[in-house]
Amino acid sequence: MKSSDGRTRSSVQIFVVVGLCCFFYILGAWQRSGFGKGDSIAVAITKSGAECDVVSNLNFETHHGGEAGVGDDSKPKTIEPCLPRYTDYTPCQDQKRAMTFPRENMNYRERHCPPEEEKLHCLIPAPKGYVTPFPWPKSRDYVPYANAPYKALTVEKAIQNWIQYEDNVFRFPGGGTQFPQGADKYIDQLASVIPFENGTVRTALDTGCGVASWGAYLWSRNVVAMSFAPRDSHEAQVQFALERGVPAVIGVLGTIKMPYASRSFDMAHCSRCLIPWGANDGMYLKEVDRVLRPGGYWILSGPPINWRTNYKAWERTKEDLEEEQRKIEDVAKLLCWEKKYEKGEIAIWQKRVNAHSCQSQQDDSRATVCKASEVDNVWYVTATYHMRLTLVT
Repeated sequence: MKSSDGRTRSSVQIFVVVGLCCFFYILGAWQRSGFGKGDSIAVAITKSGAECDVVSNLNFETHHGGEAGVGDDSKPKTIEPCLPRYTDYTPCQDQKRAMTFPRENMNYRERHCPPEEEKLHCLIPAPKGYVTPFPWPKSRDYVPYANAPYKALTVEKAIQNWIQYEDNVFRFPGGGTQFPQGADKYIDQLASVIPFENGTVRTALDTGCGVASWGAYLWSRNVVAMSFAPRDSHEAQVQFALERGVPAVIGVLGTIKMPYASRSFDMAHCSRCLIPWGANDGMYLKEVDRVLRPGGYWILSGPPINWRTNYKAWERTKEDLEEEQRKIEDVAKLLCWEKKYEKGEIAIWQKRVNAHSCQSQQDDSRATVCKASEVDNVWYVTATYHMRLTLVT
């Protein structure tokens, strides 16, 4: 009995399927015959004399003869990889070429692009064994050794907790020359003066950044830091920063202006960055003043701050360090920066909000105010022009 009912249901299903197939076949044939809705509308439009927006000179013929991939024009251009010795090559930062330029004002550390005939036209190879960097936040603390295979810093900066080598990865404990206890504690000290929590400080510039631990740890304070350092005997330290996920560029304060518009940063920082801030009539501090917004902060950590205590450790004379700090203080006064803090080896200045109220700028011939059309003229502006553009109003 059950078998008979099953056969009956199967027959009904087959009948329904066949019926639907026949229905849709007839419907399709009816539409193709010209009596479908769309065609009937078109016929009605034609009969009414309405004009269609059809270009009369359309050409539907093919315009490319021959087979695909045949002919010189269709061949993709391939770029060959450079030789392995160019793994560390950085355009316009060739180390051998740099040593031929003057050392005055760090000229040899700046970008010097080769002439057209000496430029490389190949793909720079990655280090052997290069792997995808760790995702943030793990990348803040760890970088695969193969991605930046340089161990020199692990030896030279071992006691300062810059970087350590462990099981084919580099570990960054967050230390630095001026903050061996870690960047977090160092930033906590700065936060006693600088208002990180209320959003006043959102952008920072880290000069001579090393492996950029200061910038890496600022992320947790909702501050984005642009770090830069020159290429030196430790290779390009900023490569460690980039592998960690921290914004960084190869750069130096020298004979040309920094490639940043005026008032770009809420804070600028130097942690033993070896920049002669008091030299050349304070040219470098004036450049910092240009990129700092009104009310922004400048932090100097290390020499010559607290020179009376540290002159022996720094292997410099009291007179030399005292003179260096005097020059820095003089330029800061010229710029109308207010010193907000000095403790240990850290000093913090704040840029005046209203530069027009600064009497020293009006009385001192060294304080030349930028013209409105010049303040953002920063790309490869040379020393003569740079020395004249000192203050931004």
